[in-house]
Amino acid sequence: MKRLLVRTTAVLLISSGAAYAADLTEPAPATFEERVASNFDWSGAYVGVNVGGGFGTFDHPFAITAPAPVGTVVDGSVDISAGGFLGGVQAGYNWQNGDFVFGAEADFQGSAVKAEDSLSVNTVPPFGAGSIDGEAGTKVKWFGTVRARAGVSPVDRLLVYGTAGLAYGKVESYLNANVTGGGPIGNIDVSKSNTKAGWTVGAGAEYAVTNNWTIKSEYLYTDLGKTTLINADLFGANATLKNDVSFHTIRIGLNYKF
Repeated sequence: MKRLLVRTTAVLLISSGAAYAADLTEPAPATFEERVASNFDWSGAYVGVNVGGGFGTFDHPFAITAPAPVGTVVDGSVDISAGGFLGGVQAGYNWQNGDFVFGAEADFQGSAVKAEDSLSVNTVPPFGAGSIDGEAGTKVKWFGTVRARAGVSPVDRLLVYGTAGLAYGKVESYLNANVTGGGPIGNIDVSKSNTKAGWTVGAGAEYAVTNNWTIKSEYLYTDLGKTTLINADLFGANATLKNDVSFHTIRIGLNYKF
């Protein structure tokens, strides 16, 4: 009886020790906090949305030139402050090597960024002592960029980057004015729409909230170049009007990483 009791006790002790050892070797499931705190890999594709605002100054150089010997009747530039909201979508891909991250991104923005102001300039012959009075404006209806991104992850889940590339967009401009010179001469009522190409450069920061969702803040300077809006005969003189569209944007975005 004593031998049976000893053997039973030994079996129980051995079984308990084996179970305890198994508990020591099998890790406990990671908590949500532990999963979020793990090292984040920026590599992979992503899509997202953004919203923000644009601001800057749109320049509108103009000139009216009469035949010789009169020459230039009037010239100058109407420089108008621009501003407005914008929003759109973006998609891209990142490659991470150590703390360095390289990528490419394309985005498309709907835009309400516009510049509008009154116009008033004095004229000389052949119009006589008169003036050109009216309104001029330029609006960026939409624009997009295709950019390279390069940055560094100084701490886990934070990416700081610079970006640069191609920009393109649709720009509409108009001029409505009355021309007088010792009396009414005529009206100018013109508008023009162009799809323009240029460049963009900027910087941003992005943070991974979870393994799939990231938030970012980004600044871009975008230059869509110069365009001749008007090059036409104006009551016997040559009239030209151009625009130079460049602006700043600040936006925040939300990305989903696959």
